[in-house]
Amino acid sequence: MKKNKYILTALSLYINYFIHGMGAIILAQNMQFLMKQLNTDKAGVAYVISALGIGRLIVLYVSGVLSDKFGRKPFVFLGMAVYSVFFVGILFSKSVTVAFIFALFAGMANSILDAGTYPALMEAFPEAPGTANVMIKAFISAGQFLLPLIIGFLINNNLYYGYSFIFCIAVFLINAVFLIRLPFASMIKKEEKTDSQDKNLVNNFKTSPNFWIEGIALIIMGYTATATFYLISVWLPTYGTEVAKMSKSVSLTLISYYSMGSLLSVFITSYLVKSLIRPVVFVLVYPFLSLLSLILLWLVPTQTVCILCAFLIGFTAAGGVLQLALTVMAELFPANKGRITGIVYTASSLATFTIPLITGIISKTSISNIILFDVFIAAVGVLLGLIVNVRYKKVINVESKAVNA
Repeated sequence: MKKNKYILTALSLYINYFIHGMGAIILAQNMQFLMKQLNTDKAGVAYVISALGIGRLIVLYVSGVLSDKFGRKPFVFLGMAVYSVFFVGILFSKSVTVAFIFALFAGMANSILDAGTYPALMEAFPEAPGTANVMIKAFISAGQFLLPLIIGFLINNNLYYGYSFIFCIAVFLINAVFLIRLPFASMIKKEEKTDSQDKNLVNNFKTSPNFWIEGIALIIMGYTATATFYLISVWLPTYGTEVAKMSKSVSLTLISYYSMGSLLSVFITSYLVKSLIRPVVFVLVYPFLSLLSLILLWLVPTQTVCILCAFLIGFTAAGGVLQLALTVMAELFPANKGRITGIVYTASSLATFTIPLITGIISKTSISNIILFDVFIAAVGVLLGLIVNVRYKKVINVESKAVNA
C-alpha cells in the first residue's frame, strides 16, 4: 500500500469520516444548547437525532446503485455537500421540526458518503480492501474523540457552541479543495469465481447454513450491536451529569474515552481476527463484555466508573462488532454478500432511528432507566451471539480455510 498512487486520495476520504464521526454525535454533545435554541426538552432533541437514522434509510439502497452507475467521486462530493447543509441548517433552526428536516440531511449524507467511499477504497486497494475499510472506523473514532474536547473548550471559555459546527464545515471545504485534484481508481467489475474457489467454498461447510436461524440472528445483531453503542454515544454525557453528578464539561469527555476504546479496539481486533482468532468468537465475547460494563455502569454511577465503562463499551461495542457480524454473515452465506450486507446495514440504520425515539420517551422517567434499557439490548445481543456460535460450529469446517468477507 505504501507505493499506491491513491494514498493521498484515501487520506482525503478518511478525513471525511473524521468529520462524520463528529457529525454522528454533535447533536447529542450539544443537547443542552439545542434544548434552549429549539425550545424543547431532551426528548425533543432525541427526536431530532432520530432523523439521522431515517435519512440514512431513505437513500441507503439507491445511493449504492447510483454510485455504480455514475462513479465514486461525484458521490463523495455530494455527501460532503449534503453534510454541510446539515451543519449550517442546525445553527439556523428555531424549532424541532426544522431541525429534524436538517438532521435528515446528515443521515442521507452518511449513506451517500458510504456509497462513494467504500467502493472507492476497495478499488484503490484491491489487495487489502478489508484493511482500507477498517481504517474508516479508526477515523470515525478519532473524530468522536476530538469533538467533546472542542466542545469542552468552548464551554469553559464561554464561546458560541456553533463553532463546533463551523469547524466541521471548514474542514470539509479545505478537504474538497485538495480532493478535487486527486485521482480515483477505475471501477472494477467483480471477478467470477474459478472452479477451484467454488470447491474451497464447498469444502468449508460441514452442512448447509440455515438463514432462518444464524442468518436472522446475525441480521438482528446488526440492530443490537449498533443500538448498544449508539445509545451510549447519545446519552452517556447526560447520564454523567444527572446521575453521576459530574460537571458538564467533564461529562462530555466521556465520549472521548469511549472513542479511545473504539479506536484501540479497531487495531487490536483487526490484528487478532487476521491471524489468531475467528471473527465469530468476538460476536459473542464482545457483547458479553459490553453487558458486564453496562451493568456496572448502571449499578455504580460514579465518575470513575463512568470513565472506565465508557472506555470498555467503546472497545467492546463500538470497535467493530457490526463489521465482525457482517464478516461472519459473509462467511456463512458467501454467494449473497451484497444483499446480506444491505440487510444488515438496514437493521443497523433502524437502530439509529428507533433508539433516540425510545430513549427520548424513557428519559421522561429516568436517565438511569436508559442505561438499564441498554443492558437489555446487550443481553439480547449475547443470546444472539451464543446462537450464532453454536450454529457456526455445526456448519463450518473449522479445520479448512475460512472464506473471509
